[in-house]
Amino acid sequence: MDWDRGFKMRKIIVASNNSNKIREIKDILNNLPVEILSLNEVGINIEIEENGNTFLENAFIKAEKIFDISSGTMVLADDSGLAVDSLGGAPGIYSARFSGEHGDSKKNNEKLLNMLRGKDLCDRKASFICAMVLIAENGEVIEVEEKIDGVIIGEERGTNGFGYDPVFYLEDYKQTFAEMESELKNKISHRARALTKLQQEIERLLRRG
Repeated sequence: MDWDRGFKMRKIIVASNNSNKIREIKDILNNLPVEILSLNEVGINIEIEENGNTFLENAFIKAEKIFDISSGTMVLADDSGLAVDSLGGAPGIYSARFSGEHGDSKKNNEKLLNMLRGKDLCDRKASFICAMVLIAENGEVIEVEEKIDGVIIGEERGTNGFGYDPVFYLEDYKQTFAEMESELKNKISHRARALTKLQQEIERLLRRG
């Protein structure tokens, strides 16, 4: 579809200041007539308590809070993380603060590797999960969730990713997320899969006007 004809640029505020997530979202949705903005870029500086029990619940909490103060602009919230089967789904919704300090990827990875030390490959199965909630300008709520399966290797490999990317290995591609070129990762990742679903809904909203 030719978005250059008759479609004005619309804004989507992403309920995050995580530059890596913002960059991936911009890259994946770059064919749509939408301007992706972080919280910093729109001057919103608040702490949101993510007290949900699932990724989707936390994504909705963030989206609703930002929508309430954004004067009717579309809002997108992403809540994602790693779930390891043999750890009962941990770190799960606590992925970003697994080691106790929010956003310390190095310590999070070290804790995870220590917990899995000595375990066989069958006990290292894991999934990256991404839940997204979009609240449209009219208040319509759209929810999507996707995942990608892999295994946790015994050491960090690669420098291109963030978070748990250096230890999340995809057997079909023989590399970790952090070893992948961003172009490939943005086609196959949990976030890419969720955004592909969401893109169809965004296109519907744009056509509706």
